[in-house]
Amino acid sequence: MKDVLVSNTGPLIALSMIGRMDLLPELFNHVVIPSEVYSELIASPFEVRRIVKPSWLEVKMTQAPTDFLLLSVLDKGEAAVIQLARQISADTVFIDERKGRKVARDVYNLAVIGTAGVLVQARKMGLIDSVRELLGELQQKGYWIHDNIVEAAVHEAGE
Repeated sequence: MKDVLVSNTGPLIALSMIGRMDLLPELFNHVVIPSEVYSELIASPFEVRRIVKPSWLEVKMTQAPTDFLLLSVLDKGEAAVIQLARQISADTVFIDERKGRKVARDVYNLAVIGTAGVLVQARKMGLIDSVRELLGELQQKGYWIHDNIVEAAVHEAGE
């Protein structure tokens, strides 16, 4: 896959919920989160707190104040992800929320991947056996993923 990934909070929580954060360093050479996302992770009630800072995960501060446009339409974490991705010329942003994905892609021309997309790539590389099973587990644990996204991901993974 791509070299540099800047991640938002939600997808890291999702991967943590199914015990598969280990997929990220297999798919990306460099995984970065803005300090705002790190703050959200350590405040999270999910088990991600226990593994929030693996050696392959870099926490980086954004250099400039976050673009006003970003803060006016997105939450602080998503805005920081896009700002940091632009700052470091990241290859891809890891965002699940529809509005954040749309702004990253349509306004800032960033490549976007979500949790389902990461699982599809992992399946194609033989790192997991079933996208459907892992997405189903996420849904059972309360992580919202629309059924249409599940079906599209399963189809793309060839299951």
